[in-house]
Amino acid sequence: MESTKSFRVQKEAYGKNRYLVVTYNQKLFDTQILTVYNGIEKAVEKLEALEQKLNDRASGLIPPGRSPTVSSVQSQCKDSIERQYMKDVMKYSVSSGLNGIPQLKYEIDTQAFERLSDTYLGKNIIVTNRNSWDNEQIILAYRSQFNIENVFKEMKDRDIGSWWPVFHWTEQKVQIHSFYCTIAILLRALALRRVKKNAKIQISMKRMLNELDDIKEVILIYPKKRGTRKNSCTVLSKTSELQQKLLSVLSSDEQNTPS
Repeated sequence: MESTKSFRVQKEAYGKNRYLVVTYNQKLFDTQILTVYNGIEKAVEKLEALEQKLNDRASGLIPPGRSPTVSSVQSQCKDSIERQYMKDVMKYSVSSGLNGIPQLKYEIDTQAFERLSDTYLGKNIIVTNRNSWDNEQIILAYRSQFNIENVFKEMKDRDIGSWWPVFHWTEQKVQIHSFYCTIAILLRALALRRVKKNAKIQISMKRMLNELDDIKEVILIYPKKRGTRKNSCTVLSKTSELQQKLLSVLSSDEQNTPS
């Protein structure tokens, strides 16, 4: 895999000997480092505003009132660095200053930032017992887990016809219901696979089902004439270019032609 670097080691994990595949992806690193930069920027903005407010109060620019405490300022600082990795990168200290007004100091821990960049960002650790697989097979299998997650999402989606609703009350009928729902999921997956593989159409499951659902079959019935055995004709409603491509790759009935 050109964009991913990896190596593997054998270690004891969860009480058993496992292979640990460590991966590094530059695109993932770029995305994560940008997130860290944004987190630092937001944290600095909040801490700077808090520091200025405390300085204004100590200088008498803010009218006398209920003064903040060291504890309350520490709580606000904690909320300011709640984003991921900010507790390690942002350092602050709160002390009691003039007239009991808390004073805030903060800084970016550059060493912690470097450790974060060198150790965590852009990296994943995959634990596996697939000893016979090479690193590329393990990484591809790990990154394909979204396919299973998408299946669960589809099963919960009431719009594309899956598990719900269940109009059954006995265990046997619920089991049968789950069986044909599983068959439906498999058939939909096979149809989408054929569309993507054979027709090279990159489309989502929901879009494909919606496009197919919009195709209507019309049966035209003519007056029966003597000597003719068939007095009806089946045609399809007007279809778009995408629907025609879907029909061509999925339909097995060549007689159905769009009008």
